[in-house]
Amino acid sequence: MRYYGSHLALVNNDIQAGTRVLAGTQLGVVGRTGNASHVCHLHFGLSPVCQRIGDWWVRRGVIYPWKYLDSWRAGGDLSPVDEVTAWQRDHGCPTAPTPGTR
Repeated sequence: MRYYGSHLALVNNDIQAGTRVLAGTQLGVVGRTGNASHVCHLHFGLSPVCQRIGDWWVRRGVIYPWKYLDSWRAGGDLSPVDEVTAWQRDHGCPTAPTPGTR
């Protein structure tokens, strides 16, 4: 299971790949980095872990996260693991982006 966030101006020094965090832990500061069109925002994605270098089309998220974010915000523990596992079972780790993906 991969949780992905981008366009951070600063990442907390204690956060490394694979670090487990609790709800409410500050991971960083939202910024305008990368191809963010000079708009301050956070890109958050849920995806399987694929081991390819440059697999941004998977890494940036293949599962819509909103229902999980809503659950977590309300103190729930809805897990995206089953949905992500099913997606990977059906799609594997694609070697190229789906047409129309940016």
